[in-house]
Formats: sequence, C-alpha cells, structure tokens
Amino acid sequence: MLTRNCLSLLLWVLFDGGLLTPLQPQPQQTLATEPRENGIHLPGQRSHFQRVKRGWVWNQFFVLEEYMGSEPQYVGKLHSDLDKGEGTVKYTLSGDGAGTVFTIDETTGDIHAIRSLDREEKPFYTLRAQAVDIETRKPLEPESEFIIKVQDINDNEPKFLDGPYVATVPEMSPVGAYVLQVKATDADDPTYGNSARVVYSILQGQPYFSIDPKTGVIRTALPNMDREVKEQYQVLIQAKDMGGQLGGLAGTTIVNITLTDVNDNPPRFPKSIFHLKVPESSPIGSAIGRIRAVDPDFGQNAEIEYNIVPGDGGNLFDIVTDEETQEGVIKLKKPLDFETKKAYTFKVEASNLHLDHRFHSAGPFKDTATVKISVLDVDEPPVFSKPLYTMEVYEDTPVGTIIGAVTAQDLDVGSSAVRYFIDWKSDGDSYFTIDGNEGTIATNELLDRESTAQYNFSIIASKVSNPLLTSKVNILINVLDVNEFPPEISVPYETAVCENAKPGQIIQIVSAADRDLSPAGQQFSFRLSPEAAIKPNFTVRDFRNNTAGIETRRNGYSRRQQELYFLPVIIEDSSYPVQSSTNTMTIRVCRCDSDGTILSCNVEAIFLPVGLSTGALIAILLCIVILLAIVVLYVALRRQKKKDTLMTSKEDIRDNVIHYDDEGGGEEDTQAFDIGALRNPKVIEENKIRRDIKPDSLCLPRQRPPVEDNTDIRDFIHQRLQENDVDPTAPPYDSLATYAYEGTGSVAESLSSIDSLTTEADQDYDYLTDWGPRFKVLADMFGEEESYNPDKVT
Repeated sequence: MLTRNCLSLLLWVLFDGGLLTPLQPQPQQTLATEPRENGIHLPGQRSHFQRVKRGWVWNQFFVLEEYMGSEPQYVGKLHSDLDKGEGTVKYTLSGDGAGTVFTIDETTGDIHAIRSLDREEKPFYTLRAQAVDIETRKPLEPESEFIIKVQDINDNEPKFLDGPYVATVPEMSPVGAYVLQVKATDADDPTYGNSARVVYSILQGQPYFSIDPKTGVIRTALPNMDREVKEQYQVLIQAKDMGGQLGGLAGTTIVNITLTDVNDNPPRFPKSIFHLKVPESSPIGSAIGRIRAVDPDFGQNAEIEYNIVPGDGGNLFDIVTDEETQEGVIKLKKPLDFETKKAYTFKVEASNLHLDHRFHSAGPFKDTATVKISVLDVDEPPVFSKPLYTMEVYEDTPVGTIIGAVTAQDLDVGSSAVRYFIDWKSDGDSYFTIDGNEGTIATNELLDRESTAQYNFSIIASKVSNPLLTSKVNILINVLDVNEFPPEISVPYETAVCENAKPGQIIQIVSAADRDLSPAGQQFSFRLSPEAAIKPNFTVRDFRNNTAGIETRRNGYSRRQQELYFLPVIIEDSSYPVQSSTNTMTIRVCRCDSDGTILSCNVEAIFLPVGLSTGALIAILLCIVILLAIVVLYVALRRQKKKDTLMTSKEDIRDNVIHYDDEGGGEEDTQAFDIGALRNPKVIEENKIRRDIKPDSLCLPRQRPPVEDNTDIRDFIHQRLQENDVDPTAPPYDSLATYAYEGTGSVAESLSSIDSLTTEADQDYDYLTDWGPRFKVLADMFGEEESYNPDKVT
C-alpha cells in the first residue's frame, strides 16, 4: 500500500504542471530556470542586473490521511543549490503544524509527518522553509512558502442531514408523479477519486415508489394508489459512495409518504328507504329525523349536500346538512295534521359539494334514497279561527253590550266541546266579560277613550274532555271616539295691539285643540260672538286651515281711554254632534315705535315723564327702599341698646342694687349675690364662677350700725360671709356687704322699707271689707292689727 502511494506521488510530481508554479513569488526577483540533476528547476531572481541563483528544489507535497504505519510518514525533501553536501547548511521549518505535525531533518531536508492526519479536519497545511549557514547563522536563501495537502481516503459514509423526511402525494396520481427529493452529504473530497460520489437506491418501499440514483428524486411507481385502501407508506432510502461500487460506504434515511385525499368517491346511502314517525304536534322548524349518506373521502371532499326532490313532501319538509356529522337533518316547514293526512313520501338526493373534473367519467357523484314519514295522532288543544281578533266599541257604551265573539274548535277525531275564559293576567281591571260557551265578548264597565284608547288582552280556550289542553289568542279592542268635548284655544296667547295700529292689521294668529280624537278632515271654524260683532274694535278672520287671525278694526287705540279689550271668540268643530265653545281673548294696548316694536305696555308709563325710562324708575324705587330699611334698622338697634343699658327697677331688683350701690365688681359684677336668699333663708344658692378674682387680702370691714330689728338677717349674712371667705369662687366681700344692708351708710340713707318709720299699723285697711267677698281673705289678713309683731320677720 505504501509503495503504491509513493508511486502515485511520483507520477503526480512528474506530470502535474501545477507543481512547477511557486505559491508566492519573492519580491524583486526575476524569473529564470536552471537545470538541476534529479530535480525540478525553479525560477530564480535577479537584482541590480546581477543574476542570483534560486537554490530551492521543492514541490507541492502530499500526505495520506489516516496513516496508521509504525514509522513516521515520509512527506518529501527540501534541497538548496548552495548545499554541497558538506554539512554546512541547516534546514528549518515553520508554519502550520511545524514541530507538532511535521518535522524536518536539519541536515538532509527530509520532511516527515509524525501523527495521523484527517483531511476533513484540516485539508492542507501552509509551511515556510529556510536554509541557514551553520557557522554564520545567516540565511543562505530567502524564506519560501509551500503547501502540504492531505490526500483523501474514503473514510466517511454519506449522511442525510435533513432526514427523516415527510412527504405527501395525491392519491390516484399517475406513474412518475413527483414526491420528494432527498440529498446525502459525504465529507470526503469530491475532487479526488470517487470517495464522495453518491448513488441513491430504495431498500424498502417498492414497488410503490422509485428514486433517481443520481439526483435522489422520489417518484410514484404504481398508478391509481387509493388512499381509502392504504394511506401511509414508509420508504427506506440508501445513499452509497464510491459510485455504488463494492467497498463503498453507505447511509440510510426514512421517508414517510402520505397519500392525500381527492374526491374520487361519490356519497352512497347505506339503504334505499328511511322510515320516520313524527307526532302531529311537532312545532314548525323542529328536527323530525336524520338520514346519512356515506362518503369514504376525507375533509371537504366528503362534504355532502342534501336536497329534497320535488314531490309529495317538498312543501312540508326541508333538509339541511349537519356540518359536523355530515348527516341530513329533516325539519318541518308547515304544521302536520293527522286528521288531514297520515303519511308522506319523498326522495332525498345526496351529492358532493367539491367535485374533481378528473373523475367525472366515473359517473355522477350523487345518490338518492326514499323517505317515508308517518304522522302520529296527538290529542291537541282547540284551534282559534283567527290568530288575532280586532274589535271596535264606542266610548260610553252601556255595560253588557256585546262587541264581538271568538271561535275555537277541537279538530281531533271525536271532537270535544270548548270553554272560553279571559286571561286575568292580561285583563286585571275586568273591563270586559266573555260567555264561556258562546265566546261572545261584552263590556263590563263604561269605557272612556280619553282615559284608555285601546285594550289588549288574551282569551283562553280549553277542551271539556281535557281541560289541560288550552290555546290562547290575543284580543285588540279599539275604543271609538264620541264628540263630547268642544274645541278650545290650544295655548293661552299674550295678545297686544299698538296705539298707532291701522285697520286691517293681523295682531295674533290662534289655533284650536280638541280633546276628542278628531277624525281626518275635521275642520275648526272661528267667529266673533254675536254681542261682540255689533260694534267691534277687533274682528276674527278664519283662514280655513284650523287657524284664525285677530284683526284690528280701528285707526289707533289709546291706553288712557282703555288699556284692555276682551274679545269673545266662538270655535266650532265639524264632528257630530257639533261642539262649540266661547274663548275670551285679552288684548292689551301698548306703546310702540314707528316700526311696530312694542316699547311699553304698563299703564303707569302713561303718567311718567317722557325722558325717564322704566328701568331708571325701578332703580330709584329700589334705592329708596334700601335707604328706608337702613334707617329702620339703625333706629331699632339704638332702641335695643338703650333698653339694655337703662333698665328700670321694675324689671330686676338685683340690677337695681348693683347700679346704685356696687362698690366691688362694678358693672362687670353681673353675677352678684341673689337678694332673694334674704327673703327666704332656706333657699340654697348654687355656686357661680365669677369672672373676677378674689383679692388676696380683704379690706377691713365696714362699721355696721347695729340693727336690732333685723337680727335674723344679720345672723344669716354673717354666716354667709364666713362661708364665702374661704370659698375662692365666692363674690367679692363688698358686694356681700351691699346686699346685706341695702344702702346702709349711703348719703341718701336706706331705701329699704325695713327701717321705715311708717308701719303697717299706720295704714287703714278697713275699706277692703267693702270690696266684696272676693277680698274677704285679704281684709282678714290686714285688718287684725293686734296680731302684727314688728319684731318678727317672716
């Protein structure tokens, strides 16, 4: 093997012209050739017109990959013309893999590979060689670059990088229909030998599919492959290198091929006749049965459309497709009646929605079946002759008047009698009654159209044989109008006429309204009342369109003479009986400018100066009212203040005492001692907190003259003084003294009646006995002088 590889390398060197081309020419060298013994002469270089020999004998070297020999693999030899074989030249190697992958004999220039190489890992190595003088260490030649290529061997099998594959192809496809293209990749060198030349073949999947050995295109190999027979196929594909020769490496992959559906099958009914039983009470629109046609196709190719063939049941029944189950759902279009017809027969056609033109020659893609429907008898409720009854009645019709009737029948075999009832839920006020046997409707109360113009209620009919079977119908009763209200002016009008009005002017347009329900075409007429038409200041012009105008009849009006005019207008309607009413309109005379614009309608403005407007007068009056209110308020406040400052003794005794003889708290002492306690010692006074503060040290008490006649009062005052001396909330001492002696020591002397010289003994009360029995008790009290004791105070 080694001998064969070396021989191949030698032939490559001798005959490949590319080896004579240096990889990188050295700069500033001229090309030249010079013969060498047993070598290849390489171009040299010339500098400054002096020829310099190029001494390298080198080549593009090759090395086999995956070398497994025991000795290092010989690569090649480097030699310089300056090397005379005397051992004075040293060869060095640098670049990719130098020293680790490749070594060089420094003396001979032989290159060896010291380890196994993989071309798929690194296909070539770029190295640099140098010839150096051993003694001087100087380069004998410029550094040159060369390449060592790794020669490929078939050590990699083909691989399907995209596998496993999934593909689809329509069923019933012809032979040779394209399915999928597979591709295998070989890591070996495609430019050297057949190591990367791949050939495809099918190991599993024949005879259904075939593959092109060069391109890997998979195609169908059998015609009319039916999805309904077999849908999934698994094909095993092999890729082999070395052109499929013996000894080549191979790889495999799986291709999953699915046949897609085409509409190649028509729908078929599993049986030719379908029997259905339907109760006659089935509601309209309800599903009364299902039939189904079978289509082996899939998806939209299996979608079926059902139609009823025109015939016996075409008008009573309808059929639609259930999109989920592809069943034909038969529905009821009209009510069934067992007493009228007991059975129906019709045909149903099933066809595909999506047709494939390639299979038209196979026949029509549809099928038909017969449907027989038997109507079942059901005990049914009564049936009204109308779905809605509409009646009319005049308002104020007498109670008990029949206004209409309803009719219901039992259509079953052996019909039963029917009874009628008013649904109390819809007619809670009971304005109407119904005869239970005859079905006649009569009024039960007086009706008023202006209150309720229409009544809507329900009547229930039930079978006597089965009261639970009932039916209901709506009754609509319209109350007709009777002309009972006269027309009136629709809205109150504020009518005004200018003083400078001319005859024939329309000053107001009026319209009328009638509370009755006016029929179409009814007209209202307007005219003056007879008493107003004798010598009218105004007249009424009827426009014949249910409106009228108030027209002036004088040349000017004066507010000084008459401010208001009252105009009676008679309005009549055109209904029967004719109703009329007299409506009095008030017309006010106003002052207007030359254009007819109203300036003032107040009568007071007649007597005011011309240059003073109404707004100015209102402002003046408002100012006067405000001034009067301020004066009244000021006087009231002064009187109130004076009353609070100067109070008479009749109003409060305590204020009187404080005012005349208050030596302590002064005017601020408003919580003075209550003198009422002197009159009744048993009264216990509540403590009151004063605003002033008790002085730290009390002044010397006044010298009080002894009062022999008032011993009890003096003792009481002394007792109260002792209590309040130690009480921080007690009033000032001098205030207590003032209350105790009531002016003792005053310049005006005492004002109390206690020390008065005049006693009750000096008074004569005998005249009280002459006043009658009502004053008897008073005369007895004051008439007994002997019982009076001046020394005793009560």
